[in-house]
Amino acid sequence: MRKYIFNTSIIGAVASGFAVIQTTRKGPRDWRLLLMWVSWGLTIALAVGSVLQDDRDARELENS
Repeated sequence: MRKYIFNTSIIGAVASGFAVIQTTRKGPRDWRLLLMWVSWGLTIALAVGSVLQDDRDARELENS
């Protein structure tokens, strides 16, 4: 779990999530808001994927 919490890509994605939440609360609700949420979801998916890939690579190096 620690590998997710301290990863900079996860931290950046969570920080951008706060911006999307603030925009949702205060901004206009139009098609751009939907694109912001989709973009944020993709950012989270890529960040988690990069952590998993780094972990997989580290385990391969240990076993070699």
